[in-house]
Amino acid sequence: MVQYPRWQLFLVLAVILLGLAFVSPNLLKRETADGLPGWVPSQQINLGLDLQGGSYLLLEVDLAEVMREQLDNLVESLRIDLRRAKIGYTGLGVDGDAVVFTVRDEASLDQAREILFRSAGQLLIESSGGGGLRAEFTKQAIEERRVGIVQQSIEIVRRRIDETGTREPSIQRQGEQRILVQLPGVRDPERIKSLLGKTAKLTFRFVDETAAADGSRVPAGSEVLLSDELDPYGNPRRYVIKKRIMVGGDSLTDAAATFQDGQPVVSFNFDGVGAKRFADATRQNVGRAFAIVLDNQVISAPVIREPILGGRGIISGSFTTQEVQDLALLLRAGALPAPLTILEERSVGPGLGADSIAAGKIASILGMVFVVVFMGIIYGLFGLMANVALILNLVLILGALSGLQATLTLPGIAGIVLTIGMAVDANVLIFERIREEVREGRGPVTAIDAGYRRAMSTIIDSNLTTLIAALLLFQFGTGPVKGFAVTLAIGLITSMFTAIMLTRLLIVVWLRRRRPQALAI
Repeated sequence: MVQYPRWQLFLVLAVILLGLAFVSPNLLKRETADGLPGWVPSQQINLGLDLQGGSYLLLEVDLAEVMREQLDNLVESLRIDLRRAKIGYTGLGVDGDAVVFTVRDEASLDQAREILFRSAGQLLIESSGGGGLRAEFTKQAIEERRVGIVQQSIEIVRRRIDETGTREPSIQRQGEQRILVQLPGVRDPERIKSLLGKTAKLTFRFVDETAAADGSRVPAGSEVLLSDELDPYGNPRRYVIKKRIMVGGDSLTDAAATFQDGQPVVSFNFDGVGAKRFADATRQNVGRAFAIVLDNQVISAPVIREPILGGRGIISGSFTTQEVQDLALLLRAGALPAPLTILEERSVGPGLGADSIAAGKIASILGMVFVVVFMGIIYGLFGLMANVALILNLVLILGALSGLQATLTLPGIAGIVLTIGMAVDANVLIFERIREEVREGRGPVTAIDAGYRRAMSTIIDSNLTTLIAALLLFQFGTGPVKGFAVTLAIGLITSMFTAIMLTRLLIVVWLRRRRPQALAI
């Protein structure tokens, strides 16, 4: 153990230099750190919501609305397929969580069941007698949709928040259908709430010109939607819109805020499939009103003057510049698969975080002072070497947090303070073993060699069990618990490195230079 290979010396020096390099940007202002060259570490420790203030939102995914929408889509699909197959039916619609209808001629029941099975997919199909059919989601289908919808919602929420330029947001699933959003540094959450509260489902559909203009008579396959435009009486204008979607917003590849004739508008581009559908729809329906519908509200319903073949278009309306920018952002990020409801909202001021940081600094400094004094008194020169390793251990922890871009929270500070106390545990075990060897009459070299060798298994066991606990906390914990687990795990790894590698290097250098006849420990 007193032999120190050259590669270990280079490894220790490299790790310490990397730690100093990654921790140094925290001594600069953020603007200065961001301006450093690309090859220089410039990441700073990200402070959590409880330290720098910001906004906290708890969202719930409305799964019932999605299931209802899928059932409505199934009804429209069945209506077309049954008419195409010339199968008479009555009572086609949604009943609770199921689609129901009755076939007029029971001889066509098997054919209708086949069409329903082909359209329904994972829905459970039952016959109710007298030509009646009923289809509802199986439990497996509901669970698969729930997991997929929540995961997709998290991804869309992340895209929308990233588009606003918010630094290091925390977005994670909580429970079965809730999403926790923490936005450090955000002082005005209203715009974020507005962006997250919109489903942003864009569709292009035709206006039903066979229906009454006032919407008093709505044919099957159409629905009445309102617009931002006002009628002559000052009320929102009503449109009767075909339910069939000609082109969906999922075919968009890009959207940007721009100006046309001095008015703010949104320009958009379709992918190959969307461009073809858009071109076919406009080519075959010149002279018809083509409605642009966003979240069941008609933005505009221009008349098709000529085919639009380039896969590009403009969304115009009575928009402000900010509204156009937000709409373009929403379209780029994609539509939410389900509406989100804000269950809880909190705003944390920066003053509370400043107090927490000040308290954390005091706790860290006091913990460091007490440990340093204790080690110096109890173990003398060896204790001073352990103290040097302790200080460098703190540098490595902060450097690792910067390099990994981990978010430091108040429980994370608690983890650092705890690590300061635990960091010298390995040295205490080693030094006590060396003391025992000295009492048995061994010389300095053999006592140090035996102390390190015999204490190693105990050090590894104790730190490994604590590391497993930290990993379990990170895996199953949420929010603050994860912050504590991260700093605890990093502290354990760095303390093992400094105790086993760095402290031993200092002792070996001292042994070779002084060649003591006895150990003052």
